[in-house]
Amino acid sequence: MPNLLPEPAPTQLPADPHAAELLAKADTEEAVKAVAAAFPAYSAAWARLAELALADGEPVTAYAYARTGYHRGLDQLRRSGWRGAGPIPWAHEPNQGFLRALHALGTAAAAIGESDEAERCATFLNDSDPAATKALG
Repeated sequence: MPNLLPEPAPTQLPADPHAAELLAKADTEEAVKAVAAAFPAYSAAWARLAELALADGEPVTAYAYARTGYHRGLDQLRRSGWRGAGPIPWAHEPNQGFLRALHALGTAAAAIGESDEAERCATFLNDSDPAATKALG
């Protein structure tokens, strides 16, 4: 039987041009930390810190950074009208920080043996937008 309920509209997070500009210029971990400290609600900075920690073989640190970015992103999604379901398009650049944090959280969870959480993160990422799964693959 087909679903007769309408699909929720895609959620698009608001842009933060100043934070994005500073993060784009951040070429060291310390510079990325400064962006995260100045803009703690900006998931992209937390995602970048998590990615750096994963690259350095520090999955526990990555997990903490990614969880922060994930939760700050959930807060923004809810403020933007998201009700726990529906697309979060990868093509909308402001969404990418949250989606990258979600991916990093799953990667870090897998690295520390939290397989259930890693699976939940992978499912959530793909449910949000399969293009994110493909891009972050």
